[in-house]
Amino acid sequence: MENFAVIDLGSNSVRMTVVKINDDGSTELVKQSKEFVRLSANMGKEKILKKEPIERTLGALKNFKEYLDSLDHLEIRAVATAAVRQAANQKKFLKKVKDEVGFDIEVISGNTEAYYDYLGVTRSLPANNCVIVDTGGASSEIILVQNGRVSNLISIPVGSVTLSQQFGLEDEISANKIFELLVYLNKVFNDIWWLRNGQNLPVIGLGGSNRTIAKINRNYNNFLDFEDIHGYKLSDNEVNKTFENILQLNCESRKKVGGLSKTRADIIIGGLAPIVNLMQYLDSDRVMFSKCGLRDGIIFEKLDKHMQERVTKKNGE
Repeated sequence: MENFAVIDLGSNSVRMTVVKINDDGSTELVKQSKEFVRLSANMGKEKILKKEPIERTLGALKNFKEYLDSLDHLEIRAVATAAVRQAANQKKFLKKVKDEVGFDIEVISGNTEAYYDYLGVTRSLPANNCVIVDTGGASSEIILVQNGRVSNLISIPVGSVTLSQQFGLEDEISANKIFELLVYLNKVFNDIWWLRNGQNLPVIGLGGSNRTIAKINRNYNNFLDFEDIHGYKLSDNEVNKTFENILQLNCESRKKVGGLSKTRADIIIGGLAPIVNLMQYLDSDRVMFSKCGLRDGIIFEKLDKHMQERVTKKNGE
C-alpha cells in the first residue's frame, strides 16, 4: 500500500489529490484540496511572477505539506503548468519553493499537460470522438480525439486570468472589448491547422471556468448537488445563453450568481470565452463536462505502471 499525492500548481489555483493505492491496484480517494492563489496575476509582458502571488502560493503549498507530513508510505508528484512554464524568474521561484517548503516542482510542457488531460477524460468518460478543451488561468489545452486516441494536441497561451487582464474584462464590459476578444480568439483557432478536423464533434470541457458553466446551469435548475458536473451535458444554446447573461453583469453582480465562485467573478468572462468561441468555430452543438483532468491523468499513469510492475513480478516468480 502507498499514498500517492499529486499537486497541480496552476495559474489560478493550486490543487492536491491524494489517493491510496492498494497492493491489488485498487484505489481509495484520501483527500482533495484547492486554494486560489492567482499565481499568474500581473505577470505582464515581462512574464515575471510577482511577490504577492508567490507568497500566496507558498502559503498554500505549506498547508499541503503540513497534511502530507502525517501520511506514511508517501510518494509526491508535484507539477507546475503555464504560469511557471512562462515565467522569466522560473528558476528563482522553484528554488524558493524547494528551500521554504521542500517540494521539488516539475515544470511540465503544454503538450504533456494536454496528454494528461486526455488520459483523465478518456479513462472516465465516453470520449471516442471529441474535442477536449481545458481552460486554465494562463493557458488552454486543446486535444482532438479520434477513435479513442489522440489525433492532435496543443497548448495555447490563452487563459482566464491572462485574457481578463489583456482585454479588461474584470468588471463592466463594453461591446468593443468583447469584439476585440472574439476576433483575437478566432485568429488563435485559425492558426491551429488541424482544428477543423474536429468540425461538428462534441466538446468536452474541463478546468474551473468551464465547469462553472455546468454549475451555474445545475444551480439554476435546482439540482440537489449542483457541483456534481462529471458527465453533465449542455447544448450550445444553453452555453451561449449563460455566457450572454453573465456578460451583462458587473463583477459585484457576478458574485451573486448561484454556482459561480466569488473568487472567480473577475476572471469568468475571460475563462468562458475560449469554450464559447471554440464551440462556434467547430459548429459543435453540445458540450460535456469532466471533473477529471491533469491530476487524474497522472494518477492513471501511475496505476498503469503499478499494474505493469505486478505483472512483471508475477511472471518472474
